Amino acid sequence: MSTTAYHHGNLRAALVETGFAMARESGPDGVALREVARRVGVSHNAAYRHFADRDQLLAEIAVRAMDLLTEAMEDRLALVTEEEPVARAQARLRECGRAYVAFALDEPGLFRTAFTSHLDGADNEGDGGPYAILNQILDELVEVGHLAVTRRPNADVVCWAGVHGFAVLHLDGPLRLASEEEREASIVRFFDIVQRGLGGAVG
Repeated sequence: MSTTAYHHGNLRAALVETGFAMARESGPDGVALREVARRVGVSHNAAYRHFADRDQLLAEIAVRAMDLLTEAMEDRLALVTEEEPVARAQARLRECGRAYVAFALDEPGLFRTAFTSHLDGADNEGDGGPYAILNQILDELVEVGHLAVTRRPNADVVCWAGVHGFAVLHLDGPLRLASEEEREASIVRFFDIVQRGLGGAVG
């Protein structure tokens, strides 16, 4: 029985929708093109007319997962109320990272899938993706005088590596059994250190 109804002409969308649901449930390893076709209710040959292989389907699902991560970050940034420029930029950096970690823990299948495809983070710099959001916030920190221009190069890579590592350690690593209270204390301390390292004392 198919899990996704489709009408003539939108089989590709139905395949992606079904694959997306499978990725959300089981991560990238749970997505198989033949099984996606079976759930939609078509032959695997019909699916192969839209996707040459599983990697092509996963790449499209990964884009959708990354879009959801972007939305989660934007939603969290919209809640920042600080008005003083430095405090606002610092708060935006913290909330950006918190949204990233929360998405990893709330949507582990999609988080893992988002980074399965060989997506180049630099390609997302100008299109509003997570990497672009991070770069915008770091540029704000330069503009408000918290981050020196000379320390801006590669700050994006350092911040992304740090928050991604934090998320993975709590999702799949030795910190996965940490309590919510322990994780909260760790993330507060993490961003204290990051902000000091970027160029200023945390108030």
